[in-house]
Amino acid sequence: MKHRFQTAYFILVILIITSIVVIGYLGYQVYQLQKYGAVLKKEFLTTTENLNNAIDSVSEELFEAEKERDDFQQKYESEKARMDFLASQISGIEGTVGLLEKLSETDPEFLQKYSKVYFLNENYIPETLVKISPEYTFNPEKDYLFYSKAWPFLQDLLSAAVSSGMDIKIISAYRSFGTQSEIKSAYKVVYGSGANQFSADQGYSEHQLGTTVDFTTPEVGDSFSGFEKTQAYQWLLDNAYKYGFTLSYPEENTYYQFEPWHWRFVGKSLAERLYQEGISFYDLGQREINQYLLFLFD
Repeated sequence: MKHRFQTAYFILVILIITSIVVIGYLGYQVYQLQKYGAVLKKEFLTTTENLNNAIDSVSEELFEAEKERDDFQQKYESEKARMDFLASQISGIEGTVGLLEKLSETDPEFLQKYSKVYFLNENYIPETLVKISPEYTFNPEKDYLFYSKAWPFLQDLLSAAVSSGMDIKIISAYRSFGTQSEIKSAYKVVYGSGANQFSADQGYSEHQLGTTVDFTTPEVGDSFSGFEKTQAYQWLLDNAYKYGFTLSYPEENTYYQFEPWHWRFVGKSLAERLYQEGISFYDLGQREINQYLLFLFD
């Protein structure tokens, strides 16, 4: 009996000791876990703080970068605007220089109002004259001369007339100062002072410019009589402006008698304006006419 009691007591002691050991171990483990958790929490807080600091730093750097970008963009646009302005100025200067060169190469005499208004001296001769193709002239055996830069426009007019079935011929073109003097003298012998109504004095004739022609037809010939009644004349009224030509002395002009055969090259721009407004070359002031000099051969 006593032996059983001792055995039971021993087992109880063992259980108590075991329980104490287990509880102590578990308590130690809880302590270790709490300690590790505290370390993790501290590390987490530190990491979070570092991350927040890094985010703040990156945000600040990003803000500075965006500010620098905006400043650069503003400077770039400002510089680009300045360069574009300079480029436009240079382009404008180059364009102005080009226009001035073009204007300097255009003889201002070509748009002067002669015919009792301005005088063309006896030494004036157009820069270059070309021979008009005989197929377009009244007398194929005679040389008719015309200013070289205006010739393509006259040639186009004549070609268009032929295509339209018009048999238009040139009976007079460039005339020198001397030739005009001879013609005027001959007319004075026949018509006396009345010659002033249909023939310009030397130095006042548009023919000396080399950009004026007299048209006729095989039927009218060199008399010019009745030319205004021909289909050729009507065709010229309707189409000559397209090629830069205008009728110098229409009906009721104040310079000479009506000359339906006498046409002068003034450039497409001016000729079209005269046609559209129903006015003649001599109705405009010289200053206004001079504005078209730059576009004379365009």
